[in-house]
Amino acid sequence: MKLSLAMIGVAALVLVGFLVFTGGGDDPEPEATPTGGSNAELLVRDDSPRLSEGGEAVFVEFLDFECEACLALYPVIEDLREEYGDRVTFVVRHMPLHGNSVNAALAAEAAAEQGEFEAMYHRLFETAEQWGHQEASQRETFFGYAEDLGLDMDRFESAYDDPATLERIEQSQQDGQALGVQGTPTFFLDGELLQPQSITDLEDAFDAALQD
Repeated sequence: MKLSLAMIGVAALVLVGFLVFTGGGDDPEPEATPTGGSNAELLVRDDSPRLSEGGEAVFVEFLDFECEACLALYPVIEDLREEYGDRVTFVVRHMPLHGNSVNAALAAEAAAEQGEFEAMYHRLFETAEQWGHQEASQRETFFGYAEDLGLDMDRFESAYDDPATLERIEQSQQDGQALGVQGTPTFFLDGELLQPQSITDLEDAFDAALQD
């Protein structure tokens, strides 16, 4: 089954995202190379956030919560998760490239400490047009999201400010750079770089991986 008809309403936005993804916007063009088994640990680490735990394939997205292309493709990834999430593990890797991207990643990782990475992931993308591309730090905005999600705020602040949390984000960025990732979003499926030009390309890649 293909993506839902509801996606037709955001087709224009998604196309804009693909133009950015292929070098038409502010983010650098991805120039990643396929990886072999020796680089598997660079793609997925034990502490890498998972949005779903399927058993047949692994989809990795290097993303930036402030990236316009990532925002445009967010509903597409959600539809892919709905369709394939029971068979594909969806992994998030951080590649912050904008002013508040690191703060957003810190908020997501701090929420993960309380088992709420996915909830913060959704909140950050769903509100990105409000907080994104602002010169001032959006720390307080993200703390407000954590409070809205009912998180223990003392634990959230402790995790947010913990140097180890920032180290995880920096490790993700370093892993991406080692793999040749230069822009967001960059996708890997079962260790192979994907360079889709359309939503159908993504669907076809998933179908092929699950047929192997």
